[in-house]
Order: sequence, then structure tokens, then C-alpha cells
Amino acid sequence: MTILTTNSTSAFFDRARSDMTALRKQTEKIQSQIGSQSRLARSSDDPVAASRLRTLARSDALAKIDTTNANRATSDLTIADSTMSDITTAIARAKELATQAANGTLSADQRASIGKELAAIHGTLVGLANTRDSNGNALFGGENATMAYTLDASGNAVYAGTSSSGDLPLGDGQTVTRSMTGPEFLNFKVGGVDTDLMAVVKSLSDTLQAGGADAAAVANKTLDALSTGLDTVSTGQTVVGSRLAWIELTSDRRSNLAELRAGEEADIGGIDPASSIARLQEMLVVLQASQASFTKLSQLSLFNQLN
Repeated sequence: MTILTTNSTSAFFDRARSDMTALRKQTEKIQSQIGSQSRLARSSDDPVAASRLRTLARSDALAKIDTTNANRATSDLTIADSTMSDITTAIARAKELATQAANGTLSADQRASIGKELAAIHGTLVGLANTRDSNGNALFGGENATMAYTLDASGNAVYAGTSSSGDLPLGDGQTVTRSMTGPEFLNFKVGGVDTDLMAVVKSLSDTLQAGGADAAAVANKTLDALSTGLDTVSTGQTVVGSRLAWIELTSDRRSNLAELRAGEEADIGGIDPASSIARLQEMLVVLQASQASFTKLSQLSLFNQLN
């Protein structure tokens, strides 16, 4: 009889301890879910859901890389657009000066003065062509990180970059070219002849400063090249603008996909804070009631007599 009573008492305590331990574990689990805002503490909780969440997490990580690339491309293309606007302003001034120099009534000294200003414009163009991108590399030099243009012994601008600018991935197989090379918008054809915009300005500057009877005729002939050069730079700006619009389009799509992923992640692995808090409070009440009941039952005189 004593053995049976002892076993009965031991079983009571073991069962009570087991029940309260289970309740405490459930309470701790809910507290952990509320803290992490996730119902999955480990993959074994729901293998299928955990697998899908890992896939979504990888997509989020790749989207961050694509966003970084998009931001860099936007920055570089914005700088390119601004620089091209400055180049357009400089060429417009060069065309204005060429028109003045083509006037047959100007003296040689006046044309020489115009030539000096054109030399300054040439220097400005070289400086603008060597603009740096957001990473400090040659913006219009393609893959060349140093200089897009250098000057030879005669002061002529020589392209030192690569044949194309680098492409940056934007996600889902989409890419964008982050800039343009100098020759893509500074080189063009006039009468079927390859022409370099900076060479046109340099040549006219040298001619006007040197003087001569044909200086006015050269200035007049240069007007067509400068007009074509302006059109070429403007076309380049249009290309840059279209790329910026493309980046904006892909960025909007990426943002929409990110929202969809966030919603799916919340549905699969998230919790409802209000419901979880209410459930936690319920579990705490049950746990407290169980502890109080155990305390009272364990102190009953019947148990003391049985022991």
C-alpha cells in the first residue's frame, strides 16, 4: 500500500511538472514568435514554408544588388546628361564665334581674338569629355578607369578609352549601359567624312589665330560641322534620357515585386501580432492557474496522510 501511494504521489508531481513544462514551452514559443515576427523558429517547423521563405530571401538579396546597380547607372547617366548639356552650351558658343569669324569685314586681329576664345572652348570640351562618373572613373571612357581623352604633342584631343561602356544588370535578364563613350556623341560624319567635334574646334581656333586670307571661308565651312556636332550631342542626350526612363521603369517593377514578396513572406512565415499577443496572454493565464492549482493540491492534508 505504501508503494502504491508513493507511486501515485510521484505520478501526480511528474504529470503536473510535465503539463506546466509544456505550457511554459508554448508560452516561450509564442513570445519568440512575437519578438521575431515569424512563426518559424527552424526549418523543421514547416519544411515547405521554410523552403519558400529561403527562395524569397534570395530574391530579396538579388533585388538589393539590382537596386545598387540601378542607382549607380542612374547617377552616371544623370552626370552624363548634365555634362552633355554643358558641351552643347560650349558648342553653341563656338558656332556663334564661327559665325562672327565668317564675317568678311573682321580684321585679322579680331579673328585671332576669336581663335583664342575657341582655344579656351576646346580646353573646356576636353575637360568635360574627361568628366568622372560616380565611382571616380572616366565617364565617357568606356571601361577605361583613367582618362577618356589625352592630348598629343600638338594639343589635339585623342580618345584613350575603350569601344563601349559597361552594362549593369537590372534584374530578370535586363541590363542598361551606364554611359556613352566620347566618340559615340563627339564623332560624326560631314559629307561622308569622319569628323571629331573637338578637332573641328581646335582646327578653327588654330586657323583663326594664324590668320590668312582664307580664314573667313574656313570659319564659314566649319558652321556645318558645328551644327552637325550639336545634333549629335543632342541625340546622345536623347539616348541617355531613354536609358534613365528604362531604369525608372525597371525600378518600379522591382518595387512592385518586392511588395509582393513581402506580402507572401508575411503570409507564409509571419504572425498576426494582435492574435499572438492575445494567445500569449491566454497561455500565461492558463500557466498561472495551473501553477496555483498545483500548489493548492500539493498542500492538501489528504496527500500528506497518503505519504
